Amino acid sequence: MKIEIMGYSGSGKSTLCRSFSEKYDLPALYLDSVHFLPNWEVREDAEKQSIVTSFLDSNPDGWVIDGNYSKLSYDRRVEEADIVIQMLFGRMDCLWRCTKRYHKYKGKTRPDMAEGCSEKMDSEFVKWILFGGRTKKAKERYKKVRETYPEKVVVIKNQKQLNKYMEKMGL
Repeated sequence: MKIEIMGYSGSGKSTLCRSFSEKYDLPALYLDSVHFLPNWEVREDAEKQSIVTSFLDSNPDGWVIDGNYSKLSYDRRVEEADIVIQMLFGRMDCLWRCTKRYHKYKGKTRPDMAEGCSEKMDSEFVKWILFGGRTKKAKERYKKVRETYPEKVVVIKNQKQLNKYMEKMGL
């Protein structure tokens, strides 16, 4: 089984990814951990692409991937996935979830983040949650995936829908 999880920051992509990985014994790749080096430095594009390509090539029987990153084998990930989950929670829900996550991991590195990237909640990230990650281009990319692969896309817009889906999948 191959599962691609995309969506807005704070919607629960990483938690869902971890749940699928544990339940179905699938290797997981968190694209934030590929994108960032310690201290929130950004990894070189060629190295990021190499990591993602190697992961996909090394796991032909199944995987679960969390993240958007349209330059990191996006089309391949979506095409190869058996299930594409779009986590499209509202702005305020995502902000609330990120705030809770910040308090849980403050001063520590989340399991789905690059080592040495201590959890932070600054104005730049808040702007990203509320606006930057919700550009017209991003919304069009999600829509294109839904139109191209309607048979394998699952859209989740709130916690109630997420709970129902997780129950259905035995998570």
